[in-house]
Amino acid sequence: MSTYEVTAVRYGTLETTKAETYYRYHAYGEPDEPLAMDYYFWVVRHGDDVTLVDTGFDAAAGTRRGRTSLCTPREALADLGLAPDDVGRVVITHLHYDHVGNLSTFPDAEILLSGRELDFWTGPWARRLQFAQVVEDAEIAHVESARREGRVTLLADDHEIAPGLRATWVGGHTPGQVVVSVATEGREVILASDAVHLYEEIERDRPFAILADLPGMYQAYQVLRDRTGPGQVLVAGHDPEVMQRFSRVDGLDDVAVRIS
Repeated sequence: MSTYEVTAVRYGTLETTKAETYYRYHAYGEPDEPLAMDYYFWVVRHGDDVTLVDTGFDAAAGTRRGRTSLCTPREALADLGLAPDDVGRVVITHLHYDHVGNLSTFPDAEILLSGRELDFWTGPWARRLQFAQVVEDAEIAHVESARREGRVTLLADDHEIAPGLRATWVGGHTPGQVVVSVATEGREVILASDAVHLYEEIERDRPFAILADLPGMYQAYQVLRDRTGPGQVLVAGHDPEVMQRFSRVDGLDDVAVRIS
């Protein structure tokens, strides 16, 4: 089985509060306090085989939504010695704006995402405000266009993308949220993406404020707890702690860490 190197790229950041971040935070009976969130995408490499897991938010969309952009995928890849043409596939964990921007940077890459996810965001309920506000219409249209071009692979609920690289549906945050498991030297890396935004969610059973299915989100936490043992490492999707738990990439101290 192939083993990979995994790099987390911190491309954006946000200063917010716990009350804004956790679902019905007042239920915990705790005072509100500031909270920082970071935004990541992930580079998975095995020799010349390069996979991007998510593509971040478009800088203009991020600015419009009050997020701070630190770098584009093109810039980050260049710092890692890569170009967009080196990326053979892009795995989209879900279709929220901060995970599917910048797809036009990779016009020849295969795009993989859950069939459940694409069905939902091209269906009638996605137009309701509470869902529509977390996506960009142009980005959904871009995925649909790529599908017509034959560049989109719809993932099954448990899907081997390549030897040592697997996507698994967990739902909860969105109808088609997937996590990506990567075989690396000595351990399995589980890229939780927004199944677990912050480690506190899974450690204290505290759902994130944006969700499609509350029981499904609790279930996703339990699935990931059950899967994460001594031979695995779980990587949260938006936690600044990721930058402390893993080794910084030389020359990219504030932008990238080597997961494995």
